[in-house]
Amino acid sequence: MPDVLVLYYSRGGSVAALARQIARGVESVPGMTARLRSVPPVAAATSVASPPVPDDGAPYVSKQDLVECAGLAIGSPTRFGNMAAPLKHFLDTTGAEWASGALVGKPASVFTSTASMHGGQESTLLSMHLPLLHHGCLIVGLPFTEAGLSSTRSGGTPYGASHVAGPNDDATPSDEEKALAQALGRRLADLARRLGADR
Repeated sequence: MPDVLVLYYSRGGSVAALARQIARGVESVPGMTARLRSVPPVAAATSVASPPVPDDGAPYVSKQDLVECAGLAIGSPTRFGNMAAPLKHFLDTTGAEWASGALVGKPASVFTSTASMHGGQESTLLSMHLPLLHHGCLIVGLPFTEAGLSSTRSGGTPYGASHVAGPNDDATPSDEEKALAQALGRRLADLARRLGADR
């Protein structure tokens, strides 16, 4: 069964919670499954931290996950308006997959979480689009036909799903954030299914 790779880095749990909502949306599309994967933290010298398997949560991603997926969603908390170093480090190691065209023509989406409403969500989402464009992915966002985009008072953007954790780092997405993340997952999976049928 074709799957969508939902790949993320999460420190406080907010991005992981959003990833699970995207996965729910993916799996609401008949014939599609979600493959949840995370990236390991990096040490100060940018070496991959051990152990090679996380103690809990999604397993660490492998390059084969990129080759096998029918679509891709990547997520990260914001770091000064950009993706966190662990996700960037992983993407920086995908030169061979870029050269082989492993992701060319596959639909891709992005998601993020911030502590505040103006914590850099949109710039983070847009910065995550850049490596996906270099890989030849087809960027999938949220159209304004999703009513939640016009009514949300927390996360949710046309550039990708998002969550506002607030000053207490609440990892639970609001109902609107959940609905928008699931809508993004459905949209991504539906496009992956249709594009896969044409290959």
